[in-house]
Order: sequence, then C-alpha cells, then structure tokens
Amino acid sequence: MTATLIRGRTLSFKHVPGGLDDEDAYAYEPDGALLVEDGLILASGSYDAVKAQAPDDVAEIDHRPHLILPGFIDTHLHFPQMQVIGSYAANLLEWLNTYTFPEECRFVETVHAERIATHFFDEMVRHGTTTAVAYCSVHKTSADAFFAEALRRNMRMVAGKVMMDRNAPQGLLDTPEMGYDETRAVIADWHGKGRNHVAITPRFAITSTPEQMSAAQALAREFPDLHIQTHLSENRDEIDFTCSLYPEAADYTDVYARYGLLGPKTLFGHCIHLSEREMDAMSETGSIAVHCPTSNLFLGSGLFPLKRLVTREKPVRVSVATDIGGGSSYSMLRTMDEAYKIQQLLGERLNPFESFYYMTLGNARGLSLEDKIGTLEPGTDADFIVLNMAATPAMALKAEVVSSLADELFLLQTMGDDRAIAETYVAGVAVKAGLATSSP
Repeated sequence: MTATLIRGRTLSFKHVPGGLDDEDAYAYEPDGALLVEDGLILASGSYDAVKAQAPDDVAEIDHRPHLILPGFIDTHLHFPQMQVIGSYAANLLEWLNTYTFPEECRFVETVHAERIATHFFDEMVRHGTTTAVAYCSVHKTSADAFFAEALRRNMRMVAGKVMMDRNAPQGLLDTPEMGYDETRAVIADWHGKGRNHVAITPRFAITSTPEQMSAAQALAREFPDLHIQTHLSENRDEIDFTCSLYPEAADYTDVYARYGLLGPKTLFGHCIHLSEREMDAMSETGSIAVHCPTSNLFLGSGLFPLKRLVTREKPVRVSVATDIGGGSSYSMLRTMDEAYKIQQLLGERLNPFESFYYMTLGNARGLSLEDKIGTLEPGTDADFIVLNMAATPAMALKAEVVSSLADELFLLQTMGDDRAIAETYVAGVAVKAGLATSSP
C-alpha cells in the first residue's frame, strides 16, 4: 500500500482529562495530519511537520474543517442481539427470557449468523466504531461467522463463544466439556488470525454451573493472555438469584474470584450495584467495570457510579459500551450522552474531554491494547474517524455559536450519531463511504 497523507484537525488523548482546562491531557492540532501506510500511522502532528516526512508523490486527502480522532472502541455488546433492540420488557431477566434467548437460538444456523455478521460490521463502520468486544451466541457457528467477517474487513475485534449450561432454553445450552472444547477450537481457528482476539466468555454465573465455571478457569489458566468477559451486578433480582446459586460465595463478585476469573484483562459488564468489598476486589485485581448507560436506563437496572469508582481510594478501572441489544443505540456518541446524564442524576459532572477520552484511549487502556488502538501515535493501527459537527441542519445551526473545542465535542456528544461520522478509516482505508448495503 502506498503512503497517504490525511489532513484535518486532529485530536487524541494522553491521559484522562482532569477538567476543561487540562490541556496536557490531549494533543490537538488545528491544522493536523496523519501519514499512513500498510495499515499503520507513520507520523502525526501538524500538517507542515507531517508533510515534510512524506514522500514527494504522497496522495493527500483533505478533511478540513472536520475533526479527526482515533476510532471509537466499544467494550461490551452482543452480536446476536441486533434484532432484539427495542424489545419491550419490565427488567433484565424478563427481557432475556422473552426476547434474547429465543433470538440467540437462531444462531445455530450458519446462514443466519453470517447475514447478521454482515449487518453488525456495517453498523460498526457506520457509527465510527473500529474495535468492539462482542459476545457471540453459544454456538460455534456464530463465532466463526463473526471472526470470518472481522478478518474479511481487517478490523481489530475481540469476541468469544458464549459458555452457558443452565437456566436457558435447550437450544442455547452447551455442557462444561463442550464449552471448554469449542472455546479451545475457536481460539485455534481464529485467535491471532488477522487482527482477531478471542475472549473466554462465560455469559454470567446464572447460566453456568460450578463445573462450567471450573472449565472457564481452566481456559484462563491455559491462555493467560486472552481477555475474559462476563456480566456482574446489573440487576437486583439477578444478584439475588446468583447468590442463591452460589451460597458459599461472599457476594456476586466472589463467585468469579473463586474461579480465578478476576484480573486486568477481565471485562465485567454493568457493575452497577457493587459493595465496597466488591469494589476493593475489582481494584486489587485490576478488573474492568464496563459502563453500559443506554442499556442500564432502558432496562431500569440502575445508575452506574462512574465517578465514585474512579476516584475512590482504591480506584476501579472503567470502560464504556453500548451493550447492544439491551442498549438502544450503536453510537458511542449517544452512549456517552446518556453516561453524562446518569452522572448528572448522581450529582457528578462528566466533561466532554472525559467522554471522548473514554471512547478512545480510555477504552483502549481498558483492553490493554493502547499500544495498538485508541491514539493517533506513530506505530499504532491506522484506525481513525472523521467527525462533522454540522452533520444535520440542527447541528449546523448550533455549530454557528461553537467557540471552543470543548463546545464542539459536547455538541457532537449531545446531538451527534452515525450522521456525524463523515468517514471511518480501518487500517488506513476509508470504508464508510463505500459501505455496501447488506442483502435482506
């Protein structure tokens, strides 16, 4: 691939911003550029400085006046739940049993899994999400379809075949042995192929017997570099049910601790109702609490105490996610707008620089992949997006009075969606403009 010079206003983060005036937290170039080649960023900075490093015949793409950021990262969503979004239910457990589990049963069929995989990646690209952490269904066919599509599109993705052997329809159950064997097969088939990462994925303690939890523990010991993903403390009834299934555990978090599943590459979806002891355990092991604001509000699960978690004496690592299909939008912009509102309800503030930090470098750090994604640093993957704060008539009208970078980011967060994504680049290639319409 020949080198390409991408011009525009560039923004990326160095650490979590302490406030609107924390200019050391980010790098902003009002006339910036990226030099990309072979899927990597070779240089970044001011246009003049980067242009001086480029070959004389370099191809240039000018995105001015738009803003270029690292691609968004979504750390928790369910690939088989695209047709579950917007399903009416009173709470988590009713929603799972009424809509989600029946839908996931369909993923035993390869044709269906492949069709939904195409739609899934189309939506990721459309919404500027270049890396996601996904749950497949219990069927290996779903993981095969997911990773094959990720490989075809050369996207860096994390996903896993769900392990679940109880409290679900027969068509969604494996066994401890089957969950272990098929996860090992998925690892052998897909981990490290292209930019694929396989995650060990026991759905949650309610749907896994102690024997299956032990199988997940065995996998974690055999493959210590893999991510682990599951759910934790989303709903009060879920917590009570879990504790009744594991009476020997001190609490919900302790269930996972007893099977060696806490750690710096473990992503726990939701974590709304953690006790102080559980927060300490998460902090001491470096485990990640994944905030899913649109899902938490849609299912009435509760208000995630983000500020409390990250500022306590023993801070807990936090990332943010859409949680499709409990979540109601594929957009990380919409996700962070709801995260902002949740903190408002809790008497806390989430400034726009923090929001964009979490969507990019913050989530990359949550995945321990900040050396690959989440920044515009030379040597990292050329996954980035172009944002247009005047993408709709209403946004354009508001944009007339925007006078600062903070104002622009907040406008994008509060009014933006997939229409604000002017372009998505994956491994240095523009992919949104040429997005093919999936067949019905």
